[in-house]
Amino acid sequence: MVGGLTGMMNTIDENAPEYYSLDCVVSDEQADVALALGLRKERTAAYVAKKCGMSEEEAHRILMELAMIGVCKVYHNEQGQEVFLVQIFAPGILEMMVNNKEQLEKHPQIGKAFEEYTRLRIAHIAPNLPMGAGMMRVIPIETAIQGDSQCVPYEKLSYYLDKYDTFSVSDCSCRRSRRVLGQGCGHLETDMCIQMGTGAEYYIRTGRARQITREEAMEILKRAEENGLMHQIPNIEGMGESAAICNCCSCSCFAMRVATLFNTPDAIRSNYTATVNKDNCVACGQCVENCPTNALRLGQKLCAKTPVEEPRYDKVRDHVWGEKNWNPDYRENRKDVTEGGTAPCKTACPAHIAVQGYIKLAAQGRYTEALELIKKENPLPAVCGRICPHGCESACTRGEIDEPIAIDEIKKFIADQDMNEATRFIPKKRHDYGKPVAVIGAGPAGLSCAYYLAIDGYKVTVFEKQPIPGGMLTLGIPAFRLEKQVVEAEIEVLRQMGVEFRCGVEVGKDVTIPQLREQGFTGFYLAIGAQAGRKLNIPGEDAGNVAAGVDFLRRINLGERPAMQGSVVVIGGGNVAIDVARSAVRTGGTVQMFCLESRAEMPALEEEIQEALDEDIQIQNGWGPREILTENGRVTGVVFQRCTRVFDENHRFAPVFDEADTITVPADHVLLSVGQSIQWGGLLDGTKVRLNPNGTAIADGFTYQTDEPDIFVGGDAFTGPKFAIDAIAAGKQAAISLHRFVQPGQSLTYGRDRREYHSLDKDNLVVESFDTTPRQRAGHTRSEKRGFTDTRLTFTEEQVKKETQRCLGCGAVVVDEYMCVGCGQCTTKCKFDAISLVRTRDAFAPVFEKLPIAVAKYAVKRTGRIAAHAITKKED
Repeated sequence: MVGGLTGMMNTIDENAPEYYSLDCVVSDEQADVALALGLRKERTAAYVAKKCGMSEEEAHRILMELAMIGVCKVYHNEQGQEVFLVQIFAPGILEMMVNNKEQLEKHPQIGKAFEEYTRLRIAHIAPNLPMGAGMMRVIPIETAIQGDSQCVPYEKLSYYLDKYDTFSVSDCSCRRSRRVLGQGCGHLETDMCIQMGTGAEYYIRTGRARQITREEAMEILKRAEENGLMHQIPNIEGMGESAAICNCCSCSCFAMRVATLFNTPDAIRSNYTATVNKDNCVACGQCVENCPTNALRLGQKLCAKTPVEEPRYDKVRDHVWGEKNWNPDYRENRKDVTEGGTAPCKTACPAHIAVQGYIKLAAQGRYTEALELIKKENPLPAVCGRICPHGCESACTRGEIDEPIAIDEIKKFIADQDMNEATRFIPKKRHDYGKPVAVIGAGPAGLSCAYYLAIDGYKVTVFEKQPIPGGMLTLGIPAFRLEKQVVEAEIEVLRQMGVEFRCGVEVGKDVTIPQLREQGFTGFYLAIGAQAGRKLNIPGEDAGNVAAGVDFLRRINLGERPAMQGSVVVIGGGNVAIDVARSAVRTGGTVQMFCLESRAEMPALEEEIQEALDEDIQIQNGWGPREILTENGRVTGVVFQRCTRVFDENHRFAPVFDEADTITVPADHVLLSVGQSIQWGGLLDGTKVRLNPNGTAIADGFTYQTDEPDIFVGGDAFTGPKFAIDAIAAGKQAAISLHRFVQPGQSLTYGRDRREYHSLDKDNLVVESFDTTPRQRAGHTRSEKRGFTDTRLTFTEEQVKKETQRCLGCGAVVVDEYMCVGCGQCTTKCKFDAISLVRTRDAFAPVFEKLPIAVAKYAVKRTGRIAAHAITKKED
């Protein structure tokens, strides 16, 4: 009963997917009736009854059983007769069998058969399928081909929506099969595929789908496009005929494997190909991230002294094709960047924000769109605009000419839209998944994770042991660098998205993780940061007026103003030490900083060092503390010894001290800022989470999953102390992992972008012709007295216009036209009119019964091309 093209080419035995998928649900009697129907012929119950020698009532009962199983369809034909039809195995029988949810849960081998059949049987015929003649075919997103006069009606989804009167929506059979195999990609199956006409009638009647209106169908298609999905239709009925529209993701779709696994995209492509206008492209990467076949990658726009050529590869059109040509790891080996690299700013950013993109939007005055683009990777842009170490600026190609673009200042201007409720950007919720997830720690990693989970409609509760949320953003950074209303405004966005904050609750003390599980929480993200100071382990550090710098900052941020009269010694050379020293000045102290590193090696940013010097803070480099002198339990001074080397040849911290070269520095207070530690308390009690010797949690470096499967960790608690932007990037990745974990059958890695970026070679660029427009400066407000108010100004709109014009526009998207299947998804993500679909062919598949003839003709032509190519290659 299998029949069809693939059935005729393969031996069917008990190990074949065609056999074991039916064997578990179809009886011999039912099989006889199905055989009487034949393949792809409309038959009535009366016809089957006569052929099988049974009553019409009995035939109808068995036919309806087969219809419920999915072996045949039942519907009313144009004459109003109730008819039954056996479709080919895929697309057809297997989808219908999988879409009987109760049946699949009882017999998961049906899902296995769907995956196996569409892989094993298509592998041999895919190379010889004519252009666009696959069993399924991509149909472009309609907005991508709007206005194309060459487009034929049935290349548009609206043609099918206008043609039929009955519509239904069902779960995706491919994703459902992936789920039962534990191979889900995070794209969930619910309400994904639309049936029309007789297909809808069958699906509704057998409980496989719910009936919807034409308007609801259009809304589902639109929502699919917004979520990065593409459209395909069954391609076996000839031009203009289809009973379904599938909304597909390449990481689970079995039809898309023709392109992604077998590297034979011609079989399923539409008649269109994406093309890029490099003048308009700003390498934001949105099209790259949403391309189903990885046909788009980020490259460079600037001219190169020596052009970087992308490696050539064989194509099915003129090569003998076999397993060696496949891409078996296609679900895990996507690449975002060409061999030659792309814009250094996007590469250098830990969150890989589309810097070039939001600069261009700001240049055009499209500030809300610029904010939206930033928030695709960073939900705290106003915070980062004030405290980010801006590695993007350090990497900026413009720095090779004069000075880097003032990227952080531009971002700060854009992000200040969030300070105003009228211009605040609240992202649209993509889904409504609803499951409760706990985020423990309301610092940058926890806030980021909560933000991206909330976009997917999860019920996120953030637990914070301090009385206010924000973590080190609120309690560890002084207000003169990050005013608290800035943090509060960005946290308010999360509240408006439905995130709940429970402050003053210490998980592990007030409530435990096992107790939270009992309350219904399905996953946990531990983002408690590195909130405690480190000790020096030298004599005298337990004196009463010796304190950790982070504790000192926390007291100030909670409203205290500890008096620091007299001489204050700050030990440390990082950004936190600078914050501590500048805060001590504001509380009345005369401050000196001592650090092991030389001035060039200090971990603090140069601009922060300069701000400290401007405030008369003395910085003594190359000195390490040996002893804190005390009298009656109070500090009187600190003994330092000369440090001659800080890093070894492997860049590891390795100070060498000269014990003979010492100084004694009088001090009334000592503030230690030599690193931070993690205080787990009782948080991990009752869990299997393990720790490294340095106190960081042990977890997978990509997924952040710990040894306790439902517990993920990120930020400083995983990496040790780093910058807020690193924690923000980790929070987004943790949200992706948590979504996949809490949904049954989803893999933490399949179909996931590893976001591996590398920069173009700046030494190979032609940049001599660019102007030398000076960099804009934000400046400070006038202040006679140092206080805790941030005196740094924000760019004016005029300054933003001038500064954005300095961007060289290093990056641009490159299209691999062979791998492009013409879905149009890329065009929906581009805000710059930089990518479009162009009609490059005019191919349509015949009806299924004529496909063997078309395959044979195409195979002959392809054989000729293979021979010709081999001769040409030999001559070369």
